[in-house]
Amino acid sequence: MASFLPAIPAKRYFTIGEVADLCEVKPHVLRYWEQEFAQLKPMKRRGNRRYYQHHEVLMVRRIRELLYEQGFTISGARNRLRELASGHAGKQESASPVATDILSLEVLAEKNSELQQLMARGPGAEVPALSIDEVKEELFQIRSLLSL
Repeated sequence: MASFLPAIPAKRYFTIGEVADLCEVKPHVLRYWEQEFAQLKPMKRRGNRRYYQHHEVLMVRRIRELLYEQGFTISGARNRLRELASGHAGKQESASPVATDILSLEVLAEKNSELQQLMARGPGAEVPALSIDEVKEELFQIRSLLSL
């Protein structure tokens, strides 16, 4: 029996409390999941405050679904996410929307890592130029994630 979670607002960053409310888990559970799931890496700012992005909220919801609704163990859920990301989950499941979402989340996680590295350089740092086609592609990816 699937529970209905609240809609994710159109924001860039979410605090741990907001993510806890959106995903109906406690903040300490989110902190624990960060240790157990390599895909879950929120940005940390002043005082180690965590800021989650939209794709990370979706990942938390996937983890929650695997653990609470499908009955996976932590290691089972970790393996399942790894299978879905690598495309070894089988023909039927690799074509599922969940697998597509996980692959999209992996790409966004890489982009997030690149963005954090750029931000760490500080203001005025040179930012690599993107072609118009690269910008369009990224915008289409973001739009498809938002329409889920």
